[in-house]
This record gives sequence, structure tokens and C-alpha cells, in this order.
Amino acid sequence: MTLRTTISTPQGKRRYVRRLFATIADNYDFITGFLSYGQDRRWKRRLIDLAALDPSDRVLDLACGTGDLLFAAASGARAAVGLDITYRMLQLAKSRQQEKRNLALVAGDMLALPFHDARFDLVTTGYGLRNVPDLRAALAEIHRVLVPGGRFLSLDFNRPTNPVVRAMYLAYLTVVGSALGAILHADPNTYRYIPESIRLYPGAAGVSRLMNEAGFADVRIVPLLAGLMAIHVGRKRRL
Repeated sequence: MTLRTTISTPQGKRRYVRRLFATIADNYDFITGFLSYGQDRRWKRRLIDLAALDPSDRVLDLACGTGDLLFAAASGARAAVGLDITYRMLQLAKSRQQEKRNLALVAGDMLALPFHDARFDLVTTGYGLRNVPDLRAALAEIHRVLVPGGRFLSLDFNRPTNPVVRAMYLAYLTVVGSALGAILHADPNTYRYIPESIRLYPGAAGVSRLMNEAGFADVRIVPLLAGLMAIHVGRKRRL
């Protein structure tokens, strides 16, 4: 079975993604930096700026990984929670955590968030939406845990609409990803998951449409890297 076929169903993608991120956790920061031309942290700072943090905010960072967005948000918020499905990611985040009483790390699934309704003022995620097995269900859960008027921001790869640009972009990610997978894990398929997941992803415009369908208002796209990356910004409608 090919990688594309494996991740084309929610069940197959769920199993594959869980195994993948457990495998790559220790190389995750290096890979995100390498594939973003060193721009990853700048993009995350941009997301935090767009979030317009308030000292009273309760923040949830989904697919928190090793904690970049989580720690940045915690520095300007009342409380922050980082959630990830991969235990090793949480271990790495814990090792980076400084003494912050307003910060917690939780193992959990974006499709079944272990929090009460209207619990958070801000939800963030970096590279989280593209990896969930059911994007609509994940957006519904994010909407559920936000307070009315709460904000949601997501950073992720885009899926270029121009077929020539898309083909070149995915070819680059495939070649580089295969080489990195072979070098770091003796498996070329390891990072080929990224371009394959982009092929199945609805792209920035599609995500915006799904956010609107899920009940978000004021949805907008902030393009990055000439539109190859994007930040989505939305707000839960007030009652």
C-alpha cells in the first residue's frame, strides 16, 4: 500500500500520523527549521502578534510539539495549556519549560479535546490542522472550547492553486523530504508525508471555507512565503 493510499482515509491517517510523530519527535525542530528556510520561528512570532494576547487570556495550543507557540503565548497570558497526541513531544516540551505556574502540558487528541465548553479565549496551532484525520471534526472541537468572541489562529502549509507552482512546490518537498528521511531515519517515506498530506489538504481557501461552516466569523488568511504558507485567523461568533 502506498503512503498516499494509507493517509487517504481517516483511520489510516490516524494510525500513520501517530507512528510518524513518535518517530520524528527528536528531529522535529530541526526539520521544521530546515524545510522553512529558517523562517519557522519568525512565522510563529507573526502568529502570536496577530493573536493580540491579553493578560486575561486563557490559551490552548494544539499539536503543541516542543512548545514554541505555547511558551510564546504563556508569556503574555493568564494561563496556557499545550496539548499533543505524541507523548515524546510533550517530554521534549517539558524539558524546555521554564518555571511558569500558568502553563500545563496535556496528552490528548484534537478530535476529542478533554476540556469543557467555552474554556479558552484563544486557541492556536502550528501545523496541526493538516495532520488531523478529520478536519471538520477538529474545527468543531476548537469552536466548542472557545468562549464566544474567542480567537483561533493556525499556521500551516498552503496548497497552491496554480498547478505549475503546486507541482514544483510538492516536487521540492518530495525530493528534500526523501533525502532527509533516508539520512535521519533510513526511510525515505518519513518526510515524504509532508507533500503527500498537502496533496490531500484543502489549502488556505478551503480551510477558510470550513472555518466559516464551523461557526467562525471574521475569517481571514495571512499569506507567508509568497503564499506557500498561511496563517488563518478567525473568531467564534458572539451570542
